[in-house]
Amino acid sequence: MTSVLTSLRGKGIEQLLDATAVRRAFEFFESRKDSITDEQIRICSIPAPPFAEEQRAKYLRNRFQELGLGDARIDSEGNCLALRKGRSLAPLMVASAHLDTVFPEGTDLTVHHAGSKLLAPGISDDGCGLAALIALAEALESARIETEGSLLFVGTVGEEGEGNLRGVRHLLTRGEWANRIDMFLSFDGPGTERITNGALGSRRYRVHFRGKGGHSWGDFGVANPVHALGRAIFKLASYPVPKTPRTTFNVGRVEGGGSINAIPQEAMMDVDLRSTSEQELLKLDAFFRRAMREAAEDENINRRNGERALDLNVELIGERPSGETPAASPLVKLACEATEAVGSTPRLEQASTDSNLPISLGIPAITLGAGGTSGNSHTLDEWYDPSGRDLGLKRALLVLLGAVGLTND
Repeated sequence: MTSVLTSLRGKGIEQLLDATAVRRAFEFFESRKDSITDEQIRICSIPAPPFAEEQRAKYLRNRFQELGLGDARIDSEGNCLALRKGRSLAPLMVASAHLDTVFPEGTDLTVHHAGSKLLAPGISDDGCGLAALIALAEALESARIETEGSLLFVGTVGEEGEGNLRGVRHLLTRGEWANRIDMFLSFDGPGTERITNGALGSRRYRVHFRGKGGHSWGDFGVANPVHALGRAIFKLASYPVPKTPRTTFNVGRVEGGGSINAIPQEAMMDVDLRSTSEQELLKLDAFFRRAMREAAEDENINRRNGERALDLNVELIGERPSGETPAASPLVKLACEATEAVGSTPRLEQASTDSNLPISLGIPAITLGAGGTSGNSHTLDEWYDPSGRDLGLKRALLVLLGAVGLTND
């Protein structure tokens, strides 16, 4: 893998830009921009809520089959896989985007137009990434590009929220391609400058307080799970977050209670902890766990004599490893050169994406934007503007071909 990347760095990008087959692919991105946008709209209109990505996976599989990737299939975890074999299986590079959205079943996914913008939940994250996979596969076929190594196109499940990277985790640790992948590239969101080479670590928890419950007047003094939850949130909010390294926490969901005049039997919250530093994340994690215990103890101390104490359950529901593909690595340098080749300024970033998993396993991995611009991600007002998308696709093609090698010119 390293020898292929090293040999194509620097002048290698220039050689790719001069190759007839690459120029044909670039022309494809320019001439087919409307059909690529139409593809993105179709993808976005297919529901893919957490843990229910089957419809979108089947659509992607069918499109890959239509493009001549005959072995396209869905694996046991729900990922869609399609191999485009080169002269050799190695080096093998994954080109991926995630199938799932953050939006629950029943969300209206109708795509609306506002000038050049497309408005719909998930239209950018990761509708544009999935559209990029199809556009790249189609351009490779249309331009009759042959490669030295091979490309494995993957639509992953479980990238968002409680999915806990289950799709890429299966791909790299338990699936048929485990221990055979040399490099990993994911497309997530828009842009032509961003190169995510740093994996932002996170831990996600579900906290439950459970008690006896009762009447708000007659049973006053019974330990109240919602009161304990309030104490817990207050304690977490008091954490002295450092300015650097950047560290965050968030209570993203709260549930509990059924009536204004009833002491609830249960209260729950979901908590997200993140830091660019693994050491700081461990400190925040320890503070969080202690705060939850203290909140339960404080509520229990104040309960009426003889009443049942609250039960506390803190469940780890997600853990994303941190790490980095070094800026000096051949893959990151290649991405920087490809970014400059399309007229953009490369910007190295750290984020939480599917690349977290391969980075943690020592596999060179980066995440790129797929061109265009967007805003209001993870909201019902999410939008995507495909203007300039072709630059993102050209950059992506240069990275893929620079990594696995081009045989024809």
